[in-house]
Amino acid sequence: QVQLVESGGGLVQTGGSLRLSCAGSGGTFSNYNMAWFRQAPGKERAFVAAISWGGGSTYYADSVKGRFTISRDNAKNALYLQMNSLKPEDTAIYYCALRSSSSLPVSENLWSAWGQGTAVTVSS
Repeated sequence: QVQLVESGGGLVQTGGSLRLSCAGSGGTFSNYNMAWFRQAPGKERAFVAAISWGGGSTYYADSVKGRFTISRDNAKNALYLQMNSLKPEDTAIYYCALRSSSSLPVSENLWSAWGQGTAVTVSS
């Protein structure tokens, strides 16, 4: 079973950038579609972006479209989220997850193998 570990979070000012990473181990990373979710304080976990197993398809939440880019490197068992033009409302704990089916759904219930999360704080 693949295990996931997120990293790269931190404190950044409005308009700044961060690059999150998700490292996979214990399985064949390239067999899975991958996604990023986030949970802001006092809110439910929400979909951010997803990418197909080969990287050919991506899907973004409207709130991050044009600012965030999801990518992956299957040779390194790694998933990334490049976050630019960050806003205070992007403040959250960011999680990566995977699924073996072909679609890229936004519902967290359809994803599994959650990591522990990495915290992103955007100051105004």
